[in-house]
Amino acid sequence: MADFVVGITGASGIIYGIKLIQELLRDNHFVNVVITSAGKKVMKEEIGKTDIKHLVQTKKSGKPGRIRIWENDDFEAPFMSGSNTPQAVIIIPCSVGKLAAIANGISNNLLERMADVALKENRQLILVVRETPLSLIHLENMVKAARAGAQILPAMPAFYHNPRTIDDMVTFIVGKVLNLLNIEHKLFKPWRKN
Repeated sequence: MADFVVGITGASGIIYGIKLIQELLRDNHFVNVVITSAGKKVMKEEIGKTDIKHLVQTKKSGKPGRIRIWENDDFEAPFMSGSNTPQAVIIIPCSVGKLAAIANGISNNLLERMADVALKENRQLILVVRETPLSLIHLENMVKAARAGAQILPAMPAFYHNPRTIDDMVTFIVGKVLNLLNIEHKLFKPWRKN
């Protein structure tokens, strides 16, 4: 089992982060979670709660001890250093403000620092950008982050798997993240696979 860091920012789409954490816990991975203050406000608005441990724990979500929540201003987290780098860092959803900070090497808080460490240590960094429409600045920051080594996975669900619910569309994006992490899943059927 691997260690992952999941960052949740103030972009709309908090459910993507919650679903990813559930899937990682289900496979008994250890998950460190960092939620920005804006992320907590959006979580309250979209889901009505801010207790992430309560939101991600399900009957199938693995052991409760496999998750640790960190405050975004906690500079003592072990993954702040390149000597203790996790398997991968996933920021889901990733606001364009955090994208800009990451693309430009700014690390004023734990979330930004963990992304910076992932890039400098050549670890996997997945940014699930959630914004529309995108300005030229946003697009240039995506290119800049990708050139630095990040993988950009915009929250753009597909429809070839015939989604019937919002959960089907959320699950598709989370499945795409798991694909990038090389974690097997059954969240959706691959294109043209019987």
